[in-house]
Amino acid sequence: MDIDLRRLRYFLAVAEELHFGRAAERLHIAQPALSRQVRALEEQVGAQLLRRDRRGTALTPAGVLLLEEAPQLLGAAEALLRRVSAAASSRPRFTIGFMPGITVTPAVRALNTARPRLEVRLLRTTWDDQVDVLRDGRADVSVIRLPVDPSGLEVLPLFTEPRVAILPADHPLASRAEVGVTELAGDHLLQDPDAVPEWRDVAHELRTGARTAVPPIHSVEEKLELVAAGAGICVIPLSTAAFYTRSDVSVVPVRDIGPNKVCLAWMATRHSPVIELFAELAGSLTPPKSTTGPGSC
Repeated sequence: MDIDLRRLRYFLAVAEELHFGRAAERLHIAQPALSRQVRALEEQVGAQLLRRDRRGTALTPAGVLLLEEAPQLLGAAEALLRRVSAAASSRPRFTIGFMPGITVTPAVRALNTARPRLEVRLLRTTWDDQVDVLRDGRADVSVIRLPVDPSGLEVLPLFTEPRVAILPADHPLASRAEVGVTELAGDHLLQDPDAVPEWRDVAHELRTGARTAVPPIHSVEEKLELVAAGAGICVIPLSTAAFYTRSDVSVVPVRDIGPNKVCLAWMATRHSPVIELFAELAGSLTPPKSTTGPGSC
């Protein structure tokens, strides 16, 4: 059975919005056309994927399963097209993703020396897409910060580095040489608590009211803006904090928060001599040297 990838994308939009009107607007197509394409997909897979009634749109068990697994199929298709396009170019290409604060220059220079005909490209990633760039083929390898979903990946540990708290400059603890996580438990954390389990566990014990929801934050710059505005605090790797310079926030070491783990990742299905070579070269990467005392970010 052949799956129409366009119909699959249409279904995903409806499944994520749970509203045909909003999904149609998002896809820039007419709602009746969207409904016809989803019905055609249901006929193709032989299962009802969505239920529509007066209360709205809901996923069936088959729809839930397809919502979970379809992004992997679409990502694999996009990755294949990108690799085919790269293979057809006159010069072989290799793209390296990397997170803010991580310096990959030594490994890149070594790769350029070892493979002078290779066109090496760099792609800056974020917490949201550091693994997605591998799954959809935008990058061949990616220097990532844990935690990530490791399914389908080869993950090579590289190094660890301390994490620090970013506080507003006028925060009572901003001038401290070091703080404990218990002292920060009353502050609003501007990130997923699961990313800082030490803070999460202490804050859960101390907090009596409901935690204010964190809006989607897609970059370090957004986090720093919110911290400077007094909306809360965040915990980030030391090298990321050192990458930015701001006088309205302060960097404070936290003595009882574990380090951030930096790894190299690539798709487990990819078997490439260049990936193997870069993995060997990346083993020499180390965290950048920077001070750990309090100060502006």
